[in-house]
Amino acid sequence: MVPDMSEEFGPDFITVTDEDGNEFELEHIDTLEFNGQTYMAFFPAVQGEEKGDDVEELDLDDEESGLIILKVVEADGEEQLSTLDSDEELELVYQQFMEALFADEEDGN
Repeated sequence: MVPDMSEEFGPDFITVTDEDGNEFELEHIDTLEFNGQTYMAFFPAVQGEEKGDDVEELDLDDEESGLIILKVVEADGEEQLSTLDSDEELELVYQQFMEALFADEEDGN
């Protein structure tokens, strides 16, 4: 899956298109650099709800929370988002995002 980045919903939301042409919205949560690669974390946008749910309201301990991690790659001179290459890469980056999210949560209290 190599979705194109689009900012038509404002700075916190993007629309991605998968290889089958299906479009869906993602809410950008955080970006981090890890091992020389840029990764971005998203939650699926909740359809039909206009209220902005805070990250803290989600159960970050639950791996089924829907966190989607994509990496920034360059293709044809444009930045695009791509899925990660392996489960091992996904697990390492997932842990980095969880540490960053929990650090932000602790700083806010």
